[in-house]
Amino acid sequence: MKAQDFLNKFHLSPTLVNQHLPKFIVDQDVKQSAVLIPLIEVNNALQVLLTKRAQHLKHHPGQISFPGGKVEPTDISPIETALREAHEEIGLKPENVQVIGQLDNYQTLTGFNIRPIVGLIQPQEKYIIDQNEVAEIIQVPLQHFINKEQHVTLMVERKQLSYPLHFMPYQGHNIWGATAAILNDLCLHLV
Repeated sequence: MKAQDFLNKFHLSPTLVNQHLPKFIVDQDVKQSAVLIPLIEVNNALQVLLTKRAQHLKHHPGQISFPGGKVEPTDISPIETALREAHEEIGLKPENVQVIGQLDNYQTLTGFNIRPIVGLIQPQEKYIIDQNEVAEIIQVPLQHFINKEQHVTLMVERKQLSYPLHFMPYQGHNIWGATAAILNDLCLHLV
C-alpha cells in the first residue's frame, strides 16, 4: 500500500470503537501514555517502523513496540508525548513526522492507557538509538499486518473476563500484546 492509498483509506474510514479495552482495569491507577505508529514509504510501499525494547527494562523487556511512553506533565497533548518519545528513543526528528490522525485509546493489563498517534515519516539518514531504552529498530511491511493470515488471536481469561490476545510474528520477531492489538485496530480502520 502506497502512502496516498493509506491516507485515502485512513481519512475516509469512520473511527472504530476499540474492541480490546479490558473492563477490569478501570479500578486500577491508570498511567497515561502515547505511542507513535510511524509509517515510512519504501519502494512505493508503506512499512511500519517498530522498536525492540532493551532487555534490561523493568516493563516489557525485549518486546517489539512502537516508539512512545508515559505522558509527562509538560506535554500539552498525546501527540507531543508520542513525538517527544520517538525523538528520545530513536532520534526521529519531530519535523520529519506528518501526524495524520489518532486511533482509539488502548488499555493494557499492566495499567497503561495508550493513545496511538499515526504519522507518516520522512526517511532519515541515521536514527540515533537510545540504548537505555531500545535494542534495535525493525521495519515491517504494512501489508504483513493487513494480511489476516499473519494474525493469530487467542482468547485469554483474567479476573473472569475474556479478551483477545493478538500475535503477528514477522521474521523471527514475535509482535504481540498491545502492539499487535493496536496494529490490528489500524488495519481494521483501513478495511
